Amino acid sequence: MKKIAVSLIFLLLLCQNGVAGSSTINSKEEKSMEAMQETCDFLKKCGAYFIATVEGNQPRVRPFGTAAIFENKLYIQTGKKKKVSQQMQANPKIEICALDEAAGRWVRIEATVVNDDRREAKQFLLDCYPNLKSMYSADDGNHQVLYLKDATATFSSFAGESRVVKF
Repeated sequence: MKKIAVSLIFLLLLCQNGVAGSSTINSKEEKSMEAMQETCDFLKKCGAYFIATVEGNQPRVRPFGTAAIFENKLYIQTGKKKKVSQQMQANPKIEICALDEAAGRWVRIEATVVNDDRREAKQFLLDCYPNLKSMYSADDGNHQVLYLKDATATFSSFAGESRVVKF
């Protein structure tokens, strides 16, 4: 009888810890989604942002203008024929920088890009940015969408301390 009581208590504790663990995970997921949304909103507000890649031992920087959240991931868009695509394929680690000049704030985002070749993801970005439809289609073999993985966004300003979020 004691063994059964001890086993039941043990099972109860496991279940309680599992529930607590689940709510912790949900809380972490919520914070991650909030950080991603804040970062996406900031990029959209700035309009243009700059992505740094590496080609051999030479850094390369160029402007981008797309940012959208699809299936809980922050996506960007480019063309597979562009050198930036080849650079990200060779080394998927990138850094993004965007400046909100009026507010005196900027963000730097370190991330790894992951190619998503699914038609649904490509079409979603095209629907978010209809002006791209004159250059790309979801089925053209050139349109490329990538999402940011293991991202760390550092929000800074001239007037205050930096704040770091991860998603």
